[in-house]
Amino acid sequence: MSTIALGDFEISLIRESIHWWDGGTFFGVVPKTLWSRRIQPDELNRIPLGFNCYLIRTGEHTILVETGAGDKQDAVARERMKLPPKPEPLPDVIARHGFDPETIDIVINSHLHFDHCGGNTILSNGCARPAFPRARYFAPRGEWEHGHQRLSRDAISYIDANYDPLVDSGQMTLVEGDYEVAPGVRMRHVPGHTRHMMTITAESGGKTFCFFSDLVPTTAHTQPTWVLAFDLYPLESIENKQRWLAAAAEGGWICAFSHDSEVDFARIVPHPKIHFSAVPL
Repeated sequence: MSTIALGDFEISLIRESIHWWDGGTFFGVVPKTLWSRRIQPDELNRIPLGFNCYLIRTGEHTILVETGAGDKQDAVARERMKLPPKPEPLPDVIARHGFDPETIDIVINSHLHFDHCGGNTILSNGCARPAFPRARYFAPRGEWEHGHQRLSRDAISYIDANYDPLVDSGQMTLVEGDYEVAPGVRMRHVPGHTRHMMTITAESGGKTFCFFSDLVPTTAHTQPTWVLAFDLYPLESIENKQRWLAAAAEGGWICAFSHDSEVDFARIVPHPKIHFSAVPL
């Protein structure tokens, strides 16, 4: 477990699990001869990636950022990702990290791809029930609308059972644009990976924490032009990466990454050749 203090807040990594995914999809047009220097692939060209969630404890709220992949992948998909045949429920993972999942009163999804919101709900007798019954959930409205369009480019990334039961019950609030979820904790609109993806920031005591989500999924992606093949708007990704990484470096932010399997927290620093690099804490 890794925890940092941020003013009056405490922020902890909850790594739901490690999965393996095709390295080429995580680096787009970047040649393997370059990206493999940063992350070593296996014999099937897969690289280790984390399903990273973060717990922000403000004193008034216990906020969970992201909920991992959840329990809705079939056996073939789980084998492809080197995941255990039977998923461990996220509340159990959180309890194993030493936190009481019953204290979570806010859940934030940066976007609604299955690997960021799959643990929102738990399947029971064919029905999806909230994994955190007393929590209010927040997600971008545009993501929810986009997921229901079932576009051939990315329909596979959206699983209705991860969010529709929460929207139908009123437990999930769909937000538009930048939104303050709790004092000091904000969702910030950063298009590129998807049109409506958010980063999540927390500010306390003059310090800033930033969860980049899939804008910067691992520390290997701090080079602005290294973007995911999954990005729907790669030029916007590059532009926003340059802006956000510059702000992080200038402000001395503590930063976190959605899929890094080794680095829990880092600071961004200027680099003479690749513009920015991440220094693990």
